[in-house]
Amino acid sequence: MRWIHAAGRGLLVLVVILTGYVASGARADEGPASGRGPMTLATAGDLTGYLGSVLDGWNRTHPDEKVTLVELPDSADETHAQMTTDLRAGGRSRFDILNIDVSWTSEFAAHGWIRPLDRGRFPLGSFLPPVVDTATYDRQLYAVPYVTNAGLLLYRKDILAKEGVDPPRTWAELERAAKTIAPKYGLDGYAGQFLPYEGLTVNAAEAVYSAGGSILGDEGERVTVNSTAAREGIDFLARGVREGWIPKQALTFKEEESKQAFQDGRLLFLRNWPYAYVGASAKGSPVSGRIGAVPLPGPDGPGRSVLGGSNLAVSAHARHPDSAARLIAYLTSERVQRQVLTRGALPPVRADLYEDPALVREFPYLPTLRESLRTAAPRPKSPRYDQVSLVVQAVVHDAMTGHETPAAAVRRLARELAAVSSR
Repeated sequence: MRWIHAAGRGLLVLVVILTGYVASGARADEGPASGRGPMTLATAGDLTGYLGSVLDGWNRTHPDEKVTLVELPDSADETHAQMTTDLRAGGRSRFDILNIDVSWTSEFAAHGWIRPLDRGRFPLGSFLPPVVDTATYDRQLYAVPYVTNAGLLLYRKDILAKEGVDPPRTWAELERAAKTIAPKYGLDGYAGQFLPYEGLTVNAAEAVYSAGGSILGDEGERVTVNSTAAREGIDFLARGVREGWIPKQALTFKEEESKQAFQDGRLLFLRNWPYAYVGASAKGSPVSGRIGAVPLPGPDGPGRSVLGGSNLAVSAHARHPDSAARLIAYLTSERVQRQVLTRGALPPVRADLYEDPALVREFPYLPTLRESLRTAAPRPKSPRYDQVSLVVQAVVHDAMTGHETPAAAVRRLARELAAVSSR
């Protein structure tokens, strides 16, 4: 799991537990739950190392509610497994606050593992509107957005400028440039994250959403994927591999592999999170100063990204729920959200930061990212999201490798997702 991008490699998960915890049974000997007290913050992969200074700021002003930082595994799957195993322990759970991948909110809420939250305690009106939807389940707020993300189309602006071509706004424009321009410069055309893992679920959902379709409705109770739009979206991906403007090597790409291919100068276009723009623009990158970013294209104009990021939730068994809510309010304050971007290189959830002139000078992709975030949508909501994602990955990968036609893939998706929903 990575702090610097929202999907695929997963996203940061924070877990806040009592500072005095020593062993799994230690909390049984403590007194009854109280509003305020010390906490331990366990994080998966604070790769930029900014979080310690953020928590130091909290600890200086909250001596009776100090937070101690503890790290969990870097893998999203491992962190999810550890968290769910612990939360199933009920009253013996160690976890107080969880910073969960946005796709986990429905699952954790449906199982009763996290508490409903009072909207009035948090600055939700200051957030980008779509991100709040990722924190709700059954119309109730169960978490607070902390970090967000949206996919962007990165491109070689130097090459497009030489050809007198604008960045693509539609799939047809992307395909045409990937087929005709990329080979002239010895480049592959287009790549995303197409290995069968969470990243492929994200890429597939974006293709379906961009075509005007959906995958699930009614919090996962209704399967909506059997549509012309879904077939069009999956056909876009499968056609790219079949016709060669998506290289077959991209079927092995996760975020890092695809970023490196673009950064090494091997791709004309790349779908990735903003962190890839930062890396490719850094000093020493072979393509530094020669890249741009635009919203993802769609069939008839700009497409629709999937929302990445993470949400802060309070465990149903939190021993100090008031402290937990206070810490969440601190972490989503304007001052800390600014540090999330400037020190952590993570997209904040507060809308006004995307229009700050100083921040835009430092992070020139912010206006494009804001545009993408305003129209982005959550991954399919479901209490069984992990199973939903596995189905999407498997079926779409079969379509992209030519083992199944897009039409057959959509019919299979509908059947298998219906079976998941009925369990």
